[in-house]
Amino acid sequence: MFDPREKIALFIDGANLYSTAKAIGFDIDYKRLLKEFQSKGYLLRAYYYTALVEEQEYSSIRPLIDWLDYNGYKVVTKPVKEFVDSAGRRKIKGNMDIELAVDAMQLIDHVDHIVLFSGDGDFRSLVEALQRRGRKVSVVSTLQTQPPMIADDLRRQADHFIELSTLMQRVGRDPSERPPRVEEEDDEIGDDDY
Repeated sequence: MFDPREKIALFIDGANLYSTAKAIGFDIDYKRLLKEFQSKGYLLRAYYYTALVEEQEYSSIRPLIDWLDYNGYKVVTKPVKEFVDSAGRRKIKGNMDIELAVDAMQLIDHVDHIVLFSGDGDFRSLVEALQRRGRKVSVVSTLQTQPPMIADDLRRQADHFIELSTLMQRVGRDPSERPPRVEEEDDEIGDDDY
């Protein structure tokens, strides 16, 4: 499936990979993920795409984004958009599909093999366009959930389908390895501080 002479690029749909890994019961160790694909060829780039809620004082994803940015990933973010649906409910939308597709098409002349971490069927036409340009495309997701986390037409279009659970031993992190969350100290001055 992989040729050690290949130039490889990873395109990670962050929200999709997170929900897929969670659905099959493990956390991704992103340092191990990089090493896994560096061992398969020349890893040219590793992109990670996610939308962020900008008004939040604290975002649980911010530490991950910062770590990825300093440790070999090209992080692509955009703010989520808020809207009210027809029933009057407040909704948020943060789709990164276009950004991922544009970056993949721009990088196409510099890579041999693209690895897409997503099961989103909207990427089928991107995979087909990359293949028409002579690139090999592997898709990483899972069939182990009901319903499967990967769209059938995306899986059929890909040159190779990689079942995420088969990578668990090499790129997974036991939830007990997760660093403890540090509580922020209270900076307010209380009565006892005078």
